[in-house]
Amino acid sequence: MMPAGGAMTRGPRNLLRQIREALGGAGAGATPAQDRLNMVVQIIARSMVAEVCSIYLRRASGELELFATEGLNPGAVHNTRLRPGEGLVGEVARTAQPISLSDAPSHPAFSYRPETGEDPYHAFLGAPLLRGGRAIGVLVVQNRTERRYDEDEVEDIQTIAMVLAETVSSGELLDQEELRDVELAPHRPERLKGQKFGDGLAFGHVVLHEAPLPPEKLLAEDPGLEEARLKLALASLKTGLDAMLDKGQGLAGPSFEVLETYRMFADDRGWNRSLEEAVRNGLTAEAAVDRVRNEHRARFAQARDPYIRERLHDFEDLANRLLRVLAGDKPGERELPDDAIVVARNLGPADLLEYPRDKLKGLLLEEGSAASHAAIVARALQIPCVGRLMGLRDRLSEGDMVIADGETGEAYLRPRPDMIEAVQSRMAVRDQRRAQFAQLRDTPAVTLDGQRISLLTNAGLAVDLENLNETGAEGIGLFRTEFQFMVSDELPRLDAQTALYKLVLDAAGDRPVTFRTLDIGGDKVLPYLEAEREENPALGRRAIRLGLDRPSLLRMQLRALLTAAAGRELRVMFPMIATVDEFRAARELVDVECAWARRRGRALPALLRVGAMVECPSLLWHLDALLPLTDFVSIGTNDLFQYMYAADRTNPLVSDRYDPLSPPTLRALQTIQKACADTGTPVSICGELAGRPLEAFALITLGFTRLSAPAGGVGPVKRMILSADLTAARRGLNNLLNLSTGSIRNEIESLARKLNVAA
Repeated sequence: MMPAGGAMTRGPRNLLRQIREALGGAGAGATPAQDRLNMVVQIIARSMVAEVCSIYLRRASGELELFATEGLNPGAVHNTRLRPGEGLVGEVARTAQPISLSDAPSHPAFSYRPETGEDPYHAFLGAPLLRGGRAIGVLVVQNRTERRYDEDEVEDIQTIAMVLAETVSSGELLDQEELRDVELAPHRPERLKGQKFGDGLAFGHVVLHEAPLPPEKLLAEDPGLEEARLKLALASLKTGLDAMLDKGQGLAGPSFEVLETYRMFADDRGWNRSLEEAVRNGLTAEAAVDRVRNEHRARFAQARDPYIRERLHDFEDLANRLLRVLAGDKPGERELPDDAIVVARNLGPADLLEYPRDKLKGLLLEEGSAASHAAIVARALQIPCVGRLMGLRDRLSEGDMVIADGETGEAYLRPRPDMIEAVQSRMAVRDQRRAQFAQLRDTPAVTLDGQRISLLTNAGLAVDLENLNETGAEGIGLFRTEFQFMVSDELPRLDAQTALYKLVLDAAGDRPVTFRTLDIGGDKVLPYLEAEREENPALGRRAIRLGLDRPSLLRMQLRALLTAAAGRELRVMFPMIATVDEFRAARELVDVECAWARRRGRALPALLRVGAMVECPSLLWHLDALLPLTDFVSIGTNDLFQYMYAADRTNPLVSDRYDPLSPPTLRALQTIQKACADTGTPVSICGELAGRPLEAFALITLGFTRLSAPAGGVGPVKRMILSADLTAARRGLNNLLNLSTGSIRNEIESLARKLNVAA
């Protein structure tokens, strides 16, 4: 008979110590795996005063196989297999949560297996063996008497199950031959369909962004010390989060809300109590965090409410932070493979730029959009990027082989060798195509009917300067100066900014470079700049608005640009101009800095041109006032279409809802082009639209003769230009602009095919 009140008469610490001794004692390594498993279930049964203790492990087929038992028929070991979800054991694995019953046979999920001989047993307590939030097995204790196990007993068996999951995975309980068919983590090949964010193909090994740190040691030698370590780490975590919230850290909107959620979890009594209880039960602080994280992960993953499921990611980030605090927070020491494919829920452009360029081969995201700045940076780096891959992180482990297919917008997880061979063949074809584009490098971009098109490239990183020569671009039509600010831990000093701009101008030589002043806000934040929380940062205090509110910041950048361009041509443009007055105010700051330099006898650019970016729809009705004040304008199609359709470019729910190849957008572009032609104002397109051949075909047909494309788009767009007859194309496109449909992409594709345009 089991004593009333509690099963674990000698406590979980004692039990864990016994298991540790059984696994690590003299000659343990030579003990057959089955004998070690049998020893473990005997120890657990004895310590928990249970008449039955059984371990089930998940096979590769998904079946749960009885691997060891104390109390059931020994002949059932390795013979009893439960289908996925079958019986109470299957239910524990399916829900990834413990089940405690006083009369198991009366439960509707109960499955009778006569070969086990479990007929006399009524009380049932099962706990999942969790690894990576997945149930790799189930630990069960049973008793004849009808009784419900109390909360302490449930807590105890969860602690034991956590230790068993890790010891099984590490190979301490099973030999490698057995482990080969035990599903410790997803291992079967899978294909996930997402969306194409950045063109290209790559295969390599998974690097999880903010990868969880597995505990090196599970069982505590000194529980008191571990409890003190946990309390200190929690206090440090909370202090850090409070400081980040108080300062703002440049976060707004969703980013700020995630941080608030972190603090909420950090202060949650239930979470803190679970951690403390796990440590008191004999786990190390790291193992306690890992155990509680696995339990939350399994629980949240079962939730139907998408909001609740979203909180899982927030919680995991918090747990990972805590593990890093416990580990001494040494992120810089992380070793990456030479063929790293970064996998993340989402990440900012600065996060992406922190990875070494020579090792980063691809990027896979659960969320994001093609217009997000992380995607733009990925395209600048010419690495394949696929987003909107739902459930990706739960299906991958650190180090898994994966294919990032930026051509089709797919990811292949743990691909078969023949799939890798097929990708290698496609990569060889891409290399041949690149070689063909390279042959066009020095060929002028002239259409079949003699129209000369200036084809430039976008840049923002030092690596982009190499692309300038490789692609044969005629200059840099958009240099994103904010990238230097985003990868720095502090505001770049005047001399650092000057050095970068001089480097860019030197690399360009006689070719023109258009510098865009600091464009931050939205999904581009600077952690060292305090910022107020904004409900909608995409429509908030960003770009030129921030520059005019903080003129010293903008003036320092302008001073650096003027100094770097001494004796040369300087082209500067201001982003997100919404009114003519904003452009006047920004241009006045240029005049102020020029006057400052003259008073000190400093050299100025030989030729200074100041322009505006047209990306706010308000300017469409005030071009007659703006254009005479500018030396040139450039159209930022990414933001222009975002604002035209009121569709946040970083929100995957709406970012792809509208097609830029639609009558409203093309008519807006036509309006700008005509106004610029009438006033003789040079105009270019510097948004992502210019880097896609079909879209670029529409742009040059509308009359645009200056395009600035990402480096990877220069070759394909030039090939398109060389095959186009604009005289014939214009007749066809003008008819399409009058259609009432939401998109005319198919019609433009048909027109391009009819005219044999390589789009």
